[in-house]
Amino acid sequence: MSAREVDVVVVGLGPGGESAASQLARAGLDVLAVDRRLVGGECPYYGCIPSKMMVRASDVLAEARRVDGLAGTASVTPDWSAVARRIKDEATADWDDTIAVERLEKAGATVVHGEARLVGPRQVEVAGETWTARKGVVLNTGTEPAAPPVDGLADTPYWTNRDAVPAEQAPASMIVLGVGAIGAEMAQAFARFGTRVTVVELFDRILALEEPEAGTLMGQVFAREGIQVLTGTQVERVSYDDGTFTVEAAGQRLTADRLLVATGRRTNIAAIGLETVGLDPEQRALDTDGRMRVTGAEGLWAIGDITGKGAFTHVSMYQAAIAVRDILGQDGPEAAYHAVPRVTFTDPEVGSVGLTEKQARDAGLDVQVGTTDLSASTRGWIARAEGLIKVVADADRGVLVGATVVGPSGGEVLSMLATAVHAEVPVTTLRSMIYAYPTFHRAVEEALKALG
Repeated sequence: MSAREVDVVVVGLGPGGESAASQLARAGLDVLAVDRRLVGGECPYYGCIPSKMMVRASDVLAEARRVDGLAGTASVTPDWSAVARRIKDEATADWDDTIAVERLEKAGATVVHGEARLVGPRQVEVAGETWTARKGVVLNTGTEPAAPPVDGLADTPYWTNRDAVPAEQAPASMIVLGVGAIGAEMAQAFARFGTRVTVVELFDRILALEEPEAGTLMGQVFAREGIQVLTGTQVERVSYDDGTFTVEAAGQRLTADRLLVATGRRTNIAAIGLETVGLDPEQRALDTDGRMRVTGAEGLWAIGDITGKGAFTHVSMYQAAIAVRDILGQDGPEAAYHAVPRVTFTDPEVGSVGLTEKQARDAGLDVQVGTTDLSASTRGWIARAEGLIKVVADADRGVLVGATVVGPSGGEVLSMLATAVHAEVPVTTLRSMIYAYPTFHRAVEEALKALG
C-alpha cells in the first residue's frame, strides 16, 4: 500500500464538497477530491435540477388547462418523452460527470472516483492507496434514499427518486409512499402527465414538517387534481406480481404499475471509518462546531446532509464556505441555522423559513401569529391563486422567528421573510416598509398586521 500527501482531502463531491474542493484548490492548496459516484452529487443528476425540470413541465400543462375562462380555450396533450429528453440532454448530460470533473481539475484539484474511507487522523484510503492530509479532511458524503421496514417491500422493484428521474415514460398508475417535498413534487408532476396517483402518508397530513395550514391546503389541491390522498395511514405489506404492485394499508388493497418510496433519507456515515478517528460510526449525524469542525476529531470537517442541519443544497454550500474559510485561516461568521429557508416546488409552491408556530411554542417563546389568504390580495385575486402567508413572531424580542408562504412563486416571496428572520429585523420596521402594489409579497403586510 503506497502513501501520498496532500493539503486537504475532500470526500464526497456533492454541491458542498465540489465547492469546497474548488475553492481550496484555487487558493493554492493541494487538494484530493474523491467521490464514489458522480461529481456534483445527487442534486444535478437525481435531485434539485432534473426534478425541477419535471415540475416546470407539469406546471406548463397546468397553466394551459387554466386558459378557459381567462383567455379563451385550449387543449394539451402530455408527452413525457419531452421531459425525459431534456433531463437526459440538458440536466445530466446522460448522467455523465465529465464536465464537472474537468471543472474541478481546471481549478487545480486531483479528482478520483472510488470508495474513500478514513483510516486514521487526517488519513484516507482510496482504491488501496492511503492519502495523508496535512491540513485535514472534509467529509461531504451525503444521504441515500431510505425505505421503511415494511413487510415485502425490499423484495419488490420499487422506485426512489433515482429511478423516477431517468424514467422514459410516465407510468399509467403510481403509489407514492411518503409525501414530504420529494414525494409531493413527483406525485403532482406525474399526475399532471396522466398518471393515476395515490399518495400514502403516515402522518395526519401531507408535508407534515410544514405548517398545518400548508399541508391541509396542498391536500385539497391534490384531491382536486385527481390525486388520491391517504393520510394517517400505516402501510402493512407490499408485494409485486406480474408488473403490478399491491400495497396493503389500513384495510385497503391499493394497486399500481409503479411504487415510489419517498419516506426519507439516511446519512452515508456508517462505512466511512469514523471509528478510526475515535467517533461512533452508528451515529445519525456528525456534531460540528460553528466552523464546521467535527467535535472530537482533530483535522476533520463535515458539511452537508451528514451534519443534520438540513438536507438542502444551499445548506451544504453555506457550510462549505465556512469550512473553507476555517481551513485557510480566514475570519468570518460562524454557522447559524435559525433562518434556514426551504421550498417545496409543488403548485402552489410552499416556502418556509425558521420555526413553525409549534416549534416556537415548544421552545418556550411568547408567540404571536399572523396569517392571511393569498387570494385576499389583489394579485392573488387577479391570478385566481390559492395560498397563504403565515408569520411567527417572538413577542418579547419583537422579531419574526419563522414564516411560511404558499402560493405562486412562494419560494421567491419567501426571500424577504428569510432576510427578516435571519437579520432579526424588528416587526415595527417591517410594518413601516412600502410594499409594491399589486404583488404577491404585498400580502406579507397583511400577515404582519394580523400578528397577535
